[in-house]
Amino acid sequence: MPELPEVETTLNGIAPYLSGQTLSGIKVRDRRLRWPVTRGLEQKASGQKIRFLERRGKYILLGLEHGGLLIHLGMSGSMRVLTEPAPPQAHDHFDLETSAGQVIRYRDPRRFGCLLWHSGDVRKHPRLKNLGIEPLDSVFNGKVLYDAARSRRVAVKNLIMNGEVVVGVGNIYASESLFDAGIHPHRSCHRISLERYERLSQSIRKILANAIRQGGTTLRDFVRTDGRPGYFEQQLLVYGREGQSCDRCDGEIRKTVIGQRASYYCPGCQH
Repeated sequence: MPELPEVETTLNGIAPYLSGQTLSGIKVRDRRLRWPVTRGLEQKASGQKIRFLERRGKYILLGLEHGGLLIHLGMSGSMRVLTEPAPPQAHDHFDLETSAGQVIRYRDPRRFGCLLWHSGDVRKHPRLKNLGIEPLDSVFNGKVLYDAARSRRVAVKNLIMNGEVVVGVGNIYASESLFDAGIHPHRSCHRISLERYERLSQSIRKILANAIRQGGTTLRDFVRTDGRPGYFEQQLLVYGREGQSCDRCDGEIRKTVIGQRASYYCPGCQH
């Protein structure tokens, strides 16, 4: 599933082709995404200039002169920049067309993504209302996590994957960040000190920033906007490495399940 770095990579890939451009049209081939594509969206958005593109959590926001679009990649979505005509494939559900002639094509085999219209400032879309702090913002630190943990009795991995606490820390990067900070993913969040949360917040920022620089993690379903895969998977230290040796202590990487999600950790390095 595309996580924050993959979404940021996608945004960085499409921004040069959309920023300041005018949407000449939107072609919707299948409205049956996670939430049905709004009827009449094509007419409302077409002909409008794109004022800004931003990421909020795992959403891509296109701010228009009047209203805006909210896009989510779901579990298997990707966006491609087409500079030449190409026939749509079975899972190509919509195109964003610009007056400059580029086409941004959305592909999603599982249809868990979305394309939603908002008549006002898209930053105030109801789907964004309860989202937590951005992990790459300067105000994100260990105290944010420590304070959120005081009233909760869940595993720390579930805490940092809670989008109402901090956004965009998905399964892969949660496992990698906890390993980097030396914290066991099963440890109860309210039994972790402020000092360890400071270390964890720094690990989260470091892991996500590095993944963005590397172009996002290569998953089975994820490719970049130019069709090439991301490269961060080559640097994963625990995720998907069950039974392999830890690069730090030579212990064996183990797999467990937390919140119905596979979690990977090193029992020698994480406590």
